[in-house]
Amino acid sequence: MSAAAGCELIGRWRIVESDLWDRDYLDLVEPAYMTFAKNGRGEFAFGVVNATTELAYGQRIVFFNWTGFDEGDEICGSGSAELEDDGTIEIEPATAGSARGAGTSGTR
Repeated sequence: MSAAAGCELIGRWRIVESDLWDRDYLDLVEPAYMTFAKNGRGEFAFGVVNATTELAYGQRIVFFNWTGFDEGDEICGSGSAELEDDGTIEIEPATAGSARGAGTSGTR
């Protein structure tokens, strides 16, 4: 499950909602987003967090490991993004050492 062929999540997604943060924080620096590229890489940014990702693909799900920064502090973790039936994605990022992160959702 590593080839991007057939993955329906390839592209740029706008992060519009989060379990932990309001929309003002999500868009604090720039409009919050997550990207999934065909080359096994991606990135996301929300609030003061920005990160790059390494991806593994399924048709309707992407698993990722990520490294980045939160207000200048280095952070890392893993997660997944899954395409929902309504065309949105459910993103589940987790930082290293935590079992689960904040659930977020995105649209194209």
